[in-house]
Amino acid sequence: MSRRDAEGGGSEGRDAEGRASRDGASESRDARDGDDGDDGAPTLVGRALKQTRRLAARLGRPKPADVTSGMVTGLFSIPEGMAYAAIAGFNPVSGLFAGVVPPILGSLTAPTVLMVTTLTSAIALTGQSVLADAGLDPHDPGNIATLTVLVGVIMLLLGVLRLGVVLSFVSNAVMVGFSTGIALQIITGVLQDATGYEPRGHNKLAQLADWLTHIGSWQLTPTLVATATVVVWALARRVKRLEPVALLIAMVVISVFVAVAGSDVELVRDIADIPAALPHFTAPSWAAAPHLAAGACSVALVALAQAAGIAPSVPNPDGSRSSVNGDFLSQGAANLGGGLFQALPSGGSLSRTGVFLALVVLLLGSLAERIPMPVIGALILVVGGELVWGKQADILLVLRTSKLSTAAMAGTFLATTQLPLQRAIVIGAVLSLLLYCVQAARTAHFTALVRDDAGRWTPEPVPERLAADHVTVLEYEGTSFFAELPTLRTRLPDPVGARNAVLVLVVRTAPDIPSSAILKALRHYTDTLQREGGRLVLAGVHPAIAEMLERTGLTERLGRDALILAEGPVLGPLDRAQAEAERWIATRRRGAP
Repeated sequence: MSRRDAEGGGSEGRDAEGRASRDGASESRDARDGDDGDDGAPTLVGRALKQTRRLAARLGRPKPADVTSGMVTGLFSIPEGMAYAAIAGFNPVSGLFAGVVPPILGSLTAPTVLMVTTLTSAIALTGQSVLADAGLDPHDPGNIATLTVLVGVIMLLLGVLRLGVVLSFVSNAVMVGFSTGIALQIITGVLQDATGYEPRGHNKLAQLADWLTHIGSWQLTPTLVATATVVVWALARRVKRLEPVALLIAMVVISVFVAVAGSDVELVRDIADIPAALPHFTAPSWAAAPHLAAGACSVALVALAQAAGIAPSVPNPDGSRSSVNGDFLSQGAANLGGGLFQALPSGGSLSRTGVFLALVVLLLGSLAERIPMPVIGALILVVGGELVWGKQADILLVLRTSKLSTAAMAGTFLATTQLPLQRAIVIGAVLSLLLYCVQAARTAHFTALVRDDAGRWTPEPVPERLAADHVTVLEYEGTSFFAELPTLRTRLPDPVGARNAVLVLVVRTAPDIPSSAILKALRHYTDTLQREGGRLVLAGVHPAIAEMLERTGLTERLGRDALILAEGPVLGPLDRAQAEAERWIATRRRGAP
C-alpha cells in the first residue's frame, strides 16, 4: 500500500498482476493473429480455442517473482482491506472480500490491463455515506449486496451507452480537492487506532485539530506501538531493495514484537473474525434498492473518476489503446459479481491480487487476526500522509492556474470534510460545470478580419458599430455554449443606422450550435440588421449547422445564398462570402429589387 493506493491502488499490486501482463504483452499480438481453430475452420470449438489462447497471452507466463509479489500483496491486503472498511464503518470482512472476486473478474476483462478493480478508501467512505443517508444498516450483508450490485448496473449502463466522456466534465481541480479531502478522512479515521484517543468535532478538520490539541490524552501503549511502526517503515524504506515491501516489514516486525512482549493493545480479532473460507453467495435486499439507487450513482461516479485518473498513468505494455467505456464495463461486471459474494463496491486501483488474497485468507487468516490495530492505524496514517504529500504538486498547479480553479478545489475539499461524500462529489461536479461555463464565456470572442493591399486577411479590433454600405467580417471562436450568450450580445457591432451594411460571420471553428439561446440571440440580431436594411452572411458553415439552421427556419430568414458552406480551402468560404456581400451591396445601391 502506498500514497497511490489511497487514491485507488498501491505499487505492490502492479508488481503482482501487472508484471504478468507485461510479460504477456509481446504474445498478445501473436494471439490476435492466430487461427480460429486447429484447421482454421470457423467452428465453435475453434473460436473457443482462439479466445483461450488470447486470454493466456493476455495473462502472460507467471515467473517466481510474480508469485512472490502476489503473496506479499495478498498478505498486506488483509489488514488493508479491513482497515478501509473499518474506517467507513463497515464490517471489516466485507473490505477483505472486496479484494477477492472483483479483482479477478475485473482483471480478466479490463482493457487497461494493469488496473485492478478493488476497494479504495474513497469508495468505502462514499458507500457508507450513501447507506447512512438512506437510514440502512451498513453491517447488513443484504444492504451491501444491493448497493454493490446497483453500482455495477450503473457502471454497465454507462459503458454500454458509451458515456465515458461524462468524466471529462469533472475537472482536475475538483478531483484534487476531492482526493485531498479523502486523505484527510483516511487520517482522521485511524487516529483512535493509532493513539487510543477518539477526536471529537463536527467535521474532519475540527477532529484533526481536537486530536492535535489533546496530546496529553493519547494512550501510551498504542502511541508507542504506532510510533515504532512508523520508525521501522521509515528505516526499511531507506533500503532500496526493501522499499517496495517497507509497509509489510513494519507490519510483521512490530506485530511479532507486540506478541512476544505481550503488550495490551487492540488486535484485529477484537473487531472481527477472519473466516478461513472464501466468500459465500449473498442475495441482495431488493426492498432497499429504491433507497440506494441515487446514492449508487454517486458511488459509481467516485469509482469511475478514480479509475479514469489512474488509466492514463499505466498504459498497456503492448501499446494497445485502453478504453474508458471498456473499463466501465469491466468494473461493472466486477461489482455485479462481487456484490453477490459479500464484497463492498469496487473501482479501478493498482493494488490487490485476488487469487493470492483468496489463498492467504484460506491458509493464514488466523495469523492476520493477531495484527495490532495501532500497527494498522500507523500504516494507514503513512498512506494518508503520502497522499497529501504527493498532492502538493497538483495543489500548487491549481493555485497557479486561476482563481476559479482554486475556488473549485477549495470548495470540493471543504465539502468533502463537511458533508457526506455522495453529496460532496455532486457538488464537485456542479462546480466543474460552473467552471466550464465561465471559462467558455471567457474564451468566446470575435476578431475582425480586414483584407490588406496584398489580399491577405489580417486581424483587427472589432468595431463598435457597423458601417453603412460596407462589409464587416468577424471571425467567431468558441463552443457555441449558452454561457457565451453575454459575449454574443455585447461584442457584436451595433447595426442601428447602418444602411446596406453586411456582417460576414465566420463560424468555421464551430462544428455545432448546441444552445437554443445562441440561436435565439442570432435570430434577434438578424431581425434588427434586416430592419436597418442590412444583411447577415454566415461563412464556413459545417453541414451539421446548416441542417440545424434549416430545421429552425433561420436559413429561410437569412436567405440560402447567405450560407457559405465550409468547403475547399480554409479561407475559401470567407472569400466567397466577401464576394457575395459586395455583390449584394452593389445591387442595393443600384436600387434593384
